[in-house]
Amino acid sequence: MSTSYALASRVRDYFQLMKFTLTFMVVFSSVVGYLLVPGITFNEVGWVKVLLLFTGGVLVSGAASTINQILERDTDKLMARTATRPLPAGRITVGEAIAVAVISGGLGLFIMAYNFNWLSASLSFASLLLYGFVYTPWKKWNSLAVLVGAIPGALPPLIGWAAGANELSEGGLALFAIQFLWQFPHFWAIAWIAHTDYARAGFKLLPSDKGPSKMTALQAAMYALLLIPAGLAPFILQLTGVVSAIIVVGAGIFYLYKAIVLYRKCDVPSARQLMFSSYIYLTIVMLALLADKS
Repeated sequence: MSTSYALASRVRDYFQLMKFTLTFMVVFSSVVGYLLVPGITFNEVGWVKVLLLFTGGVLVSGAASTINQILERDTDKLMARTATRPLPAGRITVGEAIAVAVISGGLGLFIMAYNFNWLSASLSFASLLLYGFVYTPWKKWNSLAVLVGAIPGALPPLIGWAAGANELSEGGLALFAIQFLWQFPHFWAIAWIAHTDYARAGFKLLPSDKGPSKMTALQAAMYALLLIPAGLAPFILQLTGVVSAIIVVGAGIFYLYKAIVLYRKCDVPSARQLMFSSYIYLTIVMLALLADKS
């Protein structure tokens, strides 16, 4: 094995350990939250500030994901979709993973505190603790883990807002609410698809102990419905204009429709469609809000 190939393989393992692809999408909402703060424009803050925020968020989120994989390394061996991760597969040692979590988490928090403010750094630290040490073990206790996990999952846009405004005001809380509600249909769709794997590992992530059911789909649809009025909050608060409001409502109706389809059919293909629609929803909404800032 060549040195360059071995290095590339190790980098891929670290990327997988920090769940870089998923982290990238979540942290993007932090940048949106930052740039939606009144008085902050991209032309004023420039690329450097935005990249610092993005880097800090990626490092902290990556540390949380690493902690998650350290604590779940034994159960990951039991699930087909996670058995090839670096820790259960033995490509990275627990000691290495701990070093990654400490270094990336510490560096990310330093970037947030030094370049922005202590409020954003404190929220980032709270997000790391909730995801790594509360949500992760809770998944084996009961399905309320999804509610707990939705909090750190929704904090990135609020962290971005706090980085720019240095306060927890209505705009940041509105963005938090959107991403909080968005997660329930999103995560239950994933849990529906991977139910067999999750059950084998002892994870309890669906609302019903019986597994995928109409009740789960109904609850997913209810949260998707709540997203429609919640998505209008940035417009009502005059953070964004009417064009984005129309787009956000349209995206919400699309998301709700996919949840209703899952309720009607109660099958894995419909759950997979809901999962993909969740990614489409969040991407469209964040881009629309950012492009139509008042």
